[in-house]
Amino acid sequence: MRLLNRLNQYQRLWQPSAGETQSASINELASRCFCSERHMRTLLRQMQASGWLNWQSQSGRGKRGTLRFLATPESLRSEMLEQALNAGQQQNALALAQLDPDDLRSLLNPFLGGLWQNETPTLRIPYYRSLEPLQPGFLPGRAEQHLAGQIFSGLTRFINHSFLPQGDLAHHWDVSHDGLCWNFHVHSTLHWHNGDTVTAGQLLERLQQLLDLPALRKLFASVETIELAHPWCLTFRLHRPDYWLAHRLASYGSRLAHPHHPLIGTGPFRLVTFSRELVRLESHEHYHLGHPLLKAVEYWITPQLFEQDLGTSCRHPVQIAIGEPDELRHLQPVSNSISLGFCYLTLRPGARLSAAQARSLVQIIHHTSLLQTLPLEENLITPSRELLPGWHMPEWPAEDVVLPKQLTLLYHLPVELHTMAEQLKRYLATLGCELTVIFHDSKNWEGCTQFAGADLMMGDRLIGEAPEYTLEQWLRCDPLWPNLLSAPQFAHLQATLDAVQRQPDEPERNRALKDVFYTLMNEAILTPLFNYQYRISAPPGVEGIHLNTRGWFDFAEAWLPAPAR
Repeated sequence: MRLLNRLNQYQRLWQPSAGETQSASINELASRCFCSERHMRTLLRQMQASGWLNWQSQSGRGKRGTLRFLATPESLRSEMLEQALNAGQQQNALALAQLDPDDLRSLLNPFLGGLWQNETPTLRIPYYRSLEPLQPGFLPGRAEQHLAGQIFSGLTRFINHSFLPQGDLAHHWDVSHDGLCWNFHVHSTLHWHNGDTVTAGQLLERLQQLLDLPALRKLFASVETIELAHPWCLTFRLHRPDYWLAHRLASYGSRLAHPHHPLIGTGPFRLVTFSRELVRLESHEHYHLGHPLLKAVEYWITPQLFEQDLGTSCRHPVQIAIGEPDELRHLQPVSNSISLGFCYLTLRPGARLSAAQARSLVQIIHHTSLLQTLPLEENLITPSRELLPGWHMPEWPAEDVVLPKQLTLLYHLPVELHTMAEQLKRYLATLGCELTVIFHDSKNWEGCTQFAGADLMMGDRLIGEAPEYTLEQWLRCDPLWPNLLSAPQFAHLQATLDAVQRQPDEPERNRALKDVFYTLMNEAILTPLFNYQYRISAPPGVEGIHLNTRGWFDFAEAWLPAPAR
């Protein structure tokens, strides 16, 4: 970037006198800028023509001229940054923003949040980490799951304020009386983000690709075949009834990309840039549902803006600030909620812990001050005794039980479970139980090879738009359960889930699933620990922000008032 190089040269000229007028020869200036005297004269002419400085030379070789500065490097950098953003040159803007953290904060501050740039309403979100590639199937991070929902569409979808799936790429669907044949009638006017027309054959090809993934093969275990019944109808034929099918097709892991171009979708936003420093989305002109008012959304990946501790975000991964963190006094809380997702503890049945010891350990966690005294940021977590609202833990009578001498705990992210593990280790030591702690450095259990020696496991369960269905998916697909339960226990669990999914009535199906989880809690196999307090803050003027179940907000609903002229 030529302008950036010229700015760096200007800064080298500026530094020796901190902007005060200088008396120097061309040779001295050239050595300072690591260039020839001829090139130095060209640079001075260009900078003077741009209004950056004034250079008055003296005739004669080696004579000293007068160098007067007319602008600070910081003001020039900010001006160039704004020009790059207005021109849609985000990568150039990021190159200009490569500064020390303190300088970067002040430089980016005017450009974060919601702004009209070059007649384009744009929302810029600072983010604490690079985003993982958007692979097909399940994704570990909330931000990636949310992005998948903005870029890709499914045959069905979930909407705010409803746990029931709605039509998306499919206008509607019908189900045979025996529940074994599902017909999804697809819109005939769909377009991919590259402008090409969508065909039902392409959607069929992509669905078949998804079903080749092991995790999604488990999710759609009841599906025997998918067929193209006619040019705009996809038919699912099942081995056994599955009245979660429309829910499964609405989940983020089942969203449909182009079968040959995995980053092209049909969602409200198309992916324009995806790098370690910048992710940029732009609205899809041919979107088949309500068009977003925002034209662009950008994630500025600036880790140096934030503390380097594990788990930090704009303020924290569950507390998003749309704007510069140092200017939080200008931000206003626009939405907050207690997450339905939860951190949990599981205990391996029939191993070193007897049923009575397992119950005693759960009571230690919930009937002492252990959860209430975790040294965490205020208003970050809420201890919980229920998996979902109304799904309460059982209450057992007190028992005089001695815990084993040694236990092993395995856990993964989030960072709060580091604190929980250490707190539990210290507390159990006072009871004569030595707790060995093993950390699986990931957001989920994928790739974990240390299950065999663990008696206790802690993790984080994200809850999607349909809470009951999401928990059913967890039991069916997560690697935790076949590694926690014995083979007969796991087979019994899967058979129970198959029986639950046969229930066509949604409330009855949910009640049957609740019974499955109550059994797991009653046997002290599973217990909730705490929920998060989701919070989003934004500068004045960013409208339409409402927290969803993943702690994000639908970009298609956010909007910016037109600027005053």
